Amino acid sequence: MTQTLTIVSNRLPVTLTPEGIHRSSGGLVSALEGVAPAGYVTRWLGWPGAAVADDAQPALFETLSRDHGCTPVFLPDELARDHYEGLSNSSIWPLLHSMPTYFRYQAEWWDAYRAVNQRFADEILATTGDDDLVWVHDYQLMLLPRLLKRARPSLRIGFFLHTPFPSSDTFRCHPDREDLVAGLLGADLIGFHTFGYLRHFRSTVLRLLGVESDMTTVRYEGHTSALGVYPIGIHADRFEREMDTDAFQQRCAATSAAYAGKRVVLSVERLDYTKGIVRRLDAIELVLSRLTPDQRDGVRFVFVSVPTRGGVGQYRELRETVEHRIGRINGQYATLNDSPIHFLHQSVGFTELCALYARADVALVTPLTDGMNLVAKEFVACQRDVPACAAHRAHREGPGVLVLSEFAGAAQELPNALTVNPYDVPGVADAIDHALAMPADERRRRMAPMRQRVFTHDAAAWARDIITDLRGRPSASSCPESIEAVAAAEVDGLALAHRRLATALAHRHRRVAVFLDYDGTLREIVRDPAVARPTAEIAGLLRGLAALPNVNLTVISGRTAADLTRFLGAAPEFAMVAEHGAELWSPSMGQWRQLDQNLDLGWKEHVYRVLELYQRSTPGTHIERKRTGVVWHYRQADPEFGKWKANQLVEELSIVAANNPVEVRHGRKIVEAASAHINKGAAVTRMLGEQPYDLVLLAGDDTTDESMFQLAADRPEMLTIRVGDGETRARHRLPTPAALRQFLRSALPRPIGIPTAAAAAAVIA
Repeated sequence: MTQTLTIVSNRLPVTLTPEGIHRSSGGLVSALEGVAPAGYVTRWLGWPGAAVADDAQPALFETLSRDHGCTPVFLPDELARDHYEGLSNSSIWPLLHSMPTYFRYQAEWWDAYRAVNQRFADEILATTGDDDLVWVHDYQLMLLPRLLKRARPSLRIGFFLHTPFPSSDTFRCHPDREDLVAGLLGADLIGFHTFGYLRHFRSTVLRLLGVESDMTTVRYEGHTSALGVYPIGIHADRFEREMDTDAFQQRCAATSAAYAGKRVVLSVERLDYTKGIVRRLDAIELVLSRLTPDQRDGVRFVFVSVPTRGGVGQYRELRETVEHRIGRINGQYATLNDSPIHFLHQSVGFTELCALYARADVALVTPLTDGMNLVAKEFVACQRDVPACAAHRAHREGPGVLVLSEFAGAAQELPNALTVNPYDVPGVADAIDHALAMPADERRRRMAPMRQRVFTHDAAAWARDIITDLRGRPSASSCPESIEAVAAAEVDGLALAHRRLATALAHRHRRVAVFLDYDGTLREIVRDPAVARPTAEIAGLLRGLAALPNVNLTVISGRTAADLTRFLGAAPEFAMVAEHGAELWSPSMGQWRQLDQNLDLGWKEHVYRVLELYQRSTPGTHIERKRTGVVWHYRQADPEFGKWKANQLVEELSIVAANNPVEVRHGRKIVEAASAHINKGAAVTRMLGEQPYDLVLLAGDDTTDESMFQLAADRPEMLTIRVGDGETRARHRLPTPAALRQFLRSALPRPIGIPTAAAAAAVIA
């Protein structure tokens, strides 16, 4: 059976004109030609680039699908403009390029962005099968992976970001930052050009969503996203073939005649503020100021600036600035024979571009920031050791020189270039002088390994690597808050546990004990622990469990008795255990009772003084005093700094613990020192000793709950569930508190239980 690889981009690789539909030959299109795995066909999905009348859409849809392998997503003009020129390019683009001063935002742009991403999701879901591959491209569609994963967990979804990803401090400027980052985490594989961008993304996930990650994986909402570094290449063979054509030779001859006797310094880019054009002109002006009039006549700076985003105000202003600056420089340094800067604000054909690359003595590629920058690689591809045409060979021996910004992704792949800091204008000017004076042997030594890299790691290899890794991801992933997906992944484990619990709850002659941790287990962790009150859903679930005559329910927490009373009520219909087992409240007693009589707590003040030192040195932390312990909270600290300090604190407190009856626990964003005689396992053992039970359910989320799970080692009547990631002795795992609540709610007998979806019931039955 044939499956589909759906390539999703903001624009389809076609252009609609009155004369017909023309297929694009851009780099991404070329890169993806012929890379579909065996048994797959490739289709493109995206906006056709223009508004299409409603009555014309069916016919165009059919033509694009049949003749071009494309699925169009039709958008009205205003929606497309607010999505593309608005949020995508006026809000997200400047932040991704670490230029928040260019950031603009309007609420209606965000509405349009969400609407367009949803339209793309709807079209993908309507035209793909469960086992197909979907590869989403770039920042215009950052919400799309999560929309798709929630609707169809079985889809394998890849996402590649063609821009940089900035530091978390920059990305957090966006009002919708959490939604954008969470949107990407719906993908099974997220690709970046460089490890630096990947590192920034992980840091942003940690700081915005509070989600810790491994080097190459992030788990969020029960779904695991793999992260990878995939530096994009060019279609190098296309440039190589072009240089052997008659058309190229003719164009080369014309180019050589136009620049006869001159050394050419070439810049090619979109006219974009990220490209550093103004600073580059400052460096060129400095170079010209150092030359005599005769020397200036021997150098020509050629700028090919491709028009882009004319509807965005900053781009119109940039063009005016650049044209004014070039006019001033040419006016100052022109000679009777020529002007030093030749500025083309237009696109050029492929053959002419190759001729310019081949003729150039120096390529000046100095963006302020760039995801990769393929111009650098295109120039390298056209720099043969022996120049490509006779006219060029007469002008220069050997290849040219690449001057490359250290802030372009390509700098990591092309270290033999002359690498410059584009903000250092004198440094760029010095590099231009060095490049123009560089002897042939050094030019050959620098260019040879770069050409090898460009031809070996080309666009097709880039695409194959990503598709291979995407296919290697699991064909079905856990859906957020979905018992169906979890049960499907662990049929003999969690589904059986659920069936055992549901059966026990439904038979009143069976005695069931349920012990549930609170924070991170029943209730999602929140930044301020003081506001973690139970939601109406949690309160209803606890009432439902407590109402069953054969169930003894206990909420067992590290919280103080005062916290639990404030959150769960002064007289709930279930038991509560505070401070990991120090105090107990039960409906039969009607009051709190201490379980920690005659404990030695003399160590508390010494520990408190240590914690005070860490509180002063770690902004965003605070200390909580408990009757049987002391807790250092670092949830509001910088996540990485807080974790580092926490590890230091654990080591220091371990020295205290060695000589005192104290246990040091490193839980979720806390370090707690408590009496070694108090833990949840001891409390559960004490409570279970009062009567026999047919089934015992124990659920928790961090190291403080492991003493409970340890009890189940040789107790088959015990069901243990770890909520979230991390090493555990628990037999089963659920991804989130929401998934645990659904697990419990769906096990309640009707009419007490809230019915779950029919699909979930079918899996559990």
